[in-house]
Amino acid sequence: MDRIYNSIIEALIFSSDDSLSAIDIMVAIRGIDGDDIEITPEEIDQVVEELNEKYSMSNTSFRIIKIANGYLFATSNEYAKYVGYLSSERTKRRLSQAALETLSIIAYKQPLTKPELETIRGVNSDHIVNSLLEKNLISIKGRADTIGRPLLYNTTDEFLKYFGLNNLSDLPKPRELEEIMNDEDFIEQKRKILMNAIEEEVEDNIEEENADKDQ
Repeated sequence: MDRIYNSIIEALIFSSDDSLSAIDIMVAIRGIDGDDIEITPEEIDQVVEELNEKYSMSNTSFRIIKIANGYLFATSNEYAKYVGYLSSERTKRRLSQAALETLSIIAYKQPLTKPELETIRGVNSDHIVNSLLEKNLISIKGRADTIGRPLLYNTTDEFLKYFGLNNLSDLPKPRELEEIMNDEDFIEQKRKILMNAIEEEVEDNIEEENADKDQ
């Protein structure tokens, strides 16, 4: 494959706001240069590796990562905390403890019906499921072949992107989850998230009280 395609592949990934698959890249190249262009997903993988080596040698702050079965430019881990400090996207889409619990059950048990989910959680999950559907973190896969034909739910590509996964096989194994849960950094981060949630709830209550007084 001609070396010029290194820059073309780099430009395509750089210009995309979303994860770009190897098929998308191949379609774009052949759409301009003709269907007889010989290029494979393996060659695109190799180009991405070469580009990342170049970025590493020049000590750039970004890399191309594989996520949601595609390629995406992302900030290197050592700089991510600075970018995260300024970013409000995750704050806007912060998931509650109940939502995280529900999402993890669906991720590991999918496809899963709501009755099965509620049996595991022990509580009604209507609101949480609707919230996850609205955020496009889960979707309806179909209906189960059981009495009442309940809906089946599974996770989406948006779920993979939200948690920085390339595919579902990247989900932590149960033993790894136990190690993560006991990690001191994780415990501290969880404490901060809970404190932020409490502060936001207090602020919301104050705003509601003030609004009631103004009426």
